[in-house]
Amino acid sequence: MIVKTEADLEGLKRISKVVANCLQYMARVMEPGMTTKELDNLGGKYLELHGARSGPMLVYNFPGYTCISLNHEVAHGVPSDKKIKAGDLINIDVSAELGGYYSDNGGSFIVPPQKEENVRLLDATKKALNAAIAAVKAKELINVIGLNVEKVAKEYGYTIIENLGSHGVGKSLHEEPTFIAGYYDKKDKRVLKEGQVITIEPFLSTGARIVDEEPDNWTLVSGKEFRSAQFEHTMVVLKDRALVLTIPDPL
Repeated sequence: MIVKTEADLEGLKRISKVVANCLQYMARVMEPGMTTKELDNLGGKYLELHGARSGPMLVYNFPGYTCISLNHEVAHGVPSDKKIKAGDLINIDVSAELGGYYSDNGGSFIVPPQKEENVRLLDATKKALNAAIAAVKAKELINVIGLNVEKVAKEYGYTIIENLGSHGVGKSLHEEPTFIAGYYDKKDKRVLKEGQVITIEPFLSTGARIVDEEPDNWTLVSGKEFRSAQFEHTMVVLKDRALVLTIPDPL
């Protein structure tokens, strides 16, 4: 989507605030012993309370309001009767629609007690996201996003999940550009356009490079010996910077 009117921008800001606040709400209320389905239902009720509809449920008939992935699960985890345990690494991805506009926000969290190796992985992934966002501006090559993610991953000694990437968003959940690599792809000559709405969502891992689909046809996993993290924002490409939309209200 290209933002063309003030109404477009306001619509995107509205749904972006809802998904950002929903993500932080779910991170606050999760606790050991809770199932991922129970956590997902809380997220679904939050979206409904604010007039929003689950993006994956609406667009793909996904069997959950949000995607919740535990430990070696990397993305698109289906909410289920799996119990959240102390020390788990959990990823929550919230995307939703309101008034014809979509926004997408995700983050990885550690269920206390925190393990130092997980803290380091999350810190690096946040740093990679921020480095990629800092490079965004109109007329810049799209591959600068993956370039900056790759620099941070190498600095920390992590791998990048290569078959997951960022994407366009706005009037639908996934739009052009449909795949923005999280690594440097020198062959990608596409250029960012002013007003374009995109996500950036790096996936850093302790060793995995590819994820595989589970028999549920949704959940994407690495080897059980690996851990991965993801952080995601939705933004509008401006002439000289990115306008990040998925900023939650202060607590």
